[in-house]
Amino acid sequence: MSEPRDFSHVETWVFDLDNTLYPHHLNLWQQVDDRIRAFIADYLKVTLDDAFRIQKDYYKRYGTTMRGLMAEHNLDPDDYLDFVHRIDHSPLEPDAALGAALERLPGRKLILTNGTRTHADAVMKRLEIDSHFEDVFDIVAANLEPKPFRQTYDRFLALHGVDPQKAAMFEDLARNLEVPHALGMTTVLVVPPPDKAVVREGWELAGRDAAHVDHVTDDLAGFLRAMMPPSR
Repeated sequence: MSEPRDFSHVETWVFDLDNTLYPHHLNLWQQVDDRIRAFIADYLKVTLDDAFRIQKDYYKRYGTTMRGLMAEHNLDPDDYLDFVHRIDHSPLEPDAALGAALERLPGRKLILTNGTRTHADAVMKRLEIDSHFEDVFDIVAANLEPKPFRQTYDRFLALHGVDPQKAAMFEDLARNLEVPHALGMTTVLVVPPPDKAVVREGWELAGRDAAHVDHVTDDLAGFLRAMMPPSR
């Protein structure tokens, strides 16, 4: 078994947004999850229970529920994106430790998310880390094609001129690290602390032992602090 990749060569730091830059246990994404279910129930005229099953099926098969609705029900995504991300961001509080850790990282910092830029901006402002990031590559920039599909990463890398051999990717879903690892990126899976309750499906929490996961952490700020040599 090969040794996990390190960070000595990294010039670009790529972060997922939800459940990565803020803790899983805040369950902020649960608000979006609930709004997705409500949207499906209204859009397809089904019960909330049926909407839940459709939502999770599409999410797993298509990368996002929206993509499944587009493929199978001709969804116009604009109204969907606006509705599902209209949430209360107040559970997020400034994260000085994360901000300080990001400040110490040498090189570029970018966000790659299946959410919207508006949502990403709101999250970063609440955490008070927005000044550390050069840009956000959201689902619209991805031409509505989500992670984990290869073309999404290719589009991101090309748009921002990122060399994947000199980049690291931080994610809360192991399946979204498979392509980055194949492209040469150092990969980090961000998981919930064992003592915190989270609302997630079993498959969303799987994969920490996968070959395409180089590192696992349940404390992003602490991990970033620890991996940087004092001289850097």
